[in-house]
Amino acid sequence: MAHKTDIEIARKASKLPIQQIGQKLGIAWEHLLPFGHDKAKISEAFVASLADRPDGKLILVTAINPTPAGEGKTTTTVGLGDGLNAIGKKAAICIREASLGPCFGMKGGAAGGGYAQVIPMEEMNLHFTGDFHAVTSAHNLLSAMIDNHIYWGNALEIDQRRVVWRRVMDMNDRALRDVVTSLGGVTNGFPSQSGFDITVASEVMAILCLSTDLADLNARLGDIIVAYRRDKTPVYCRDIKADGAMTVLLQQAMQPNLVQTLENNPAFVHGGPFANIAHGCNSIVATKTALKLADYVVTEAGFGADLGAEKFMNIKCRKANLAPAVVVVVATIRAMKMNGGVAKADLGQENVAAVQAGCANLGRHIENVKSFGVPVIVAINHFATDTQAEANAVKDYVTTQGTEAIMCRHWAQGSAGITDLAIRVAAIADADMANFAPLYPDDMPLFEKIQTIARRIYRADDVLADKKIRDQLRAWEDAGYGHLPVCMAKTPYSFSTDPNLRGAPTGHSVPVREVRLSAGAGFIVAICGEIMTMPGLPRVPSAETITLNGAGQIDGLF
Repeated sequence: MAHKTDIEIARKASKLPIQQIGQKLGIAWEHLLPFGHDKAKISEAFVASLADRPDGKLILVTAINPTPAGEGKTTTTVGLGDGLNAIGKKAAICIREASLGPCFGMKGGAAGGGYAQVIPMEEMNLHFTGDFHAVTSAHNLLSAMIDNHIYWGNALEIDQRRVVWRRVMDMNDRALRDVVTSLGGVTNGFPSQSGFDITVASEVMAILCLSTDLADLNARLGDIIVAYRRDKTPVYCRDIKADGAMTVLLQQAMQPNLVQTLENNPAFVHGGPFANIAHGCNSIVATKTALKLADYVVTEAGFGADLGAEKFMNIKCRKANLAPAVVVVVATIRAMKMNGGVAKADLGQENVAAVQAGCANLGRHIENVKSFGVPVIVAINHFATDTQAEANAVKDYVTTQGTEAIMCRHWAQGSAGITDLAIRVAAIADADMANFAPLYPDDMPLFEKIQTIARRIYRADDVLADKKIRDQLRAWEDAGYGHLPVCMAKTPYSFSTDPNLRGAPTGHSVPVREVRLSAGAGFIVAICGEIMTMPGLPRVPSAETITLNGAGQIDGLF
């Protein structure tokens, strides 16, 4: 039988009208703002009405460090949500929206895969409900108003050399990383050096995902530091008077999006910060809404557990007063072999020794997640080339780590292929075994927070940061920002800052190149190694093969 692509499977899905998906969660049609027939936003009034309801169980899906072999974290998240519903549980899924950057760059679509997908797949990977466009517009409105304020006399006495608010767009474009603006004479303003980040790295995106309601959103936008005066005092977004208009632009974007899986189960898809340069979790408002409406909520955090899960625990859970009941770590036999030194071209051949060697990466993630006080279970995302001996090697290894690994076939079989995991996850969640606590307290000095993550999660010997960075962190502490958590920006491909260092490296150091204060979002960003906040396109971008076919359908989008 010919192998069907993800998009072919998605097109053959039997979709229900979005109102019927809402009914499954008890959302009346008048509280849904439909975008076509198969997606809708949930009204702010309805979200607010849920405040006094009890919360369901929160299940986090994370993974080992990603490899070119593929892990299938989103696929497992979707499959587990379907699996819980299949065994009679009331479950919902919470994932992030897809950025156009990687969609047209290297990674392609981001809605799961095989028979564990969220639909409509094409719309979710393109414009969806316009949330990312709203974030881009709100961010760049502030950029325009800062330049305009300076142009018309600079009453706030902004030091033009110290404008820290850049511009954003939702596309990979390395040419825009560093630019000079306002060339062309007096009428265009004063030339200045600036640059673009990708929209998902915008502080506005982080604020959207961490705000509890529109009032909180407005306050956080006002707290954004956009520039400094010559005396180093900060200038805020509210000083520029942009916060109100930005909130207006984001009003609809704040409402969670409701869609469905291939098996017609509810999925919330809202917000989209990357986990390697931002905090990598879907919105707090979507997660909290789902927890009020379902008994089990399956969510994911971007990239491996060293990035997404760490930030989920230390940033999202801390700020939203959430606690996961159980964490699922996704691994594949193929990725274990790759971590064990096998080349991608040779992954189809049985190699138990390489699987055993590569398990060190998985073991470290298990240990790290357990350090937050939450129970861990491993999901082995099945590939056709996996052998029983290789699967047994992973299961045996995981047993030595004090937990269990379950083979999952949801990609090929949908919910029927993941019921074993669903039964165990529900049992662990119901047992209330978690004793969750973040890795560090609020009152720990900022540099010590960075050191704590580097040493306890990355297993680094030390953090390398010059005096300028340490002085900057101390200055932020003196200004009242010392209580904030830190958001590490680093490569997702290794525990270290060297993307080629696979497995479970030790004896490495973490160089911090730059620190940024996201006062509105409420965290400090530590930029480590060579990580970029504006990605570039690869030599052969996915965009080259994305096209419309004769039937007007999209081809090449996975």
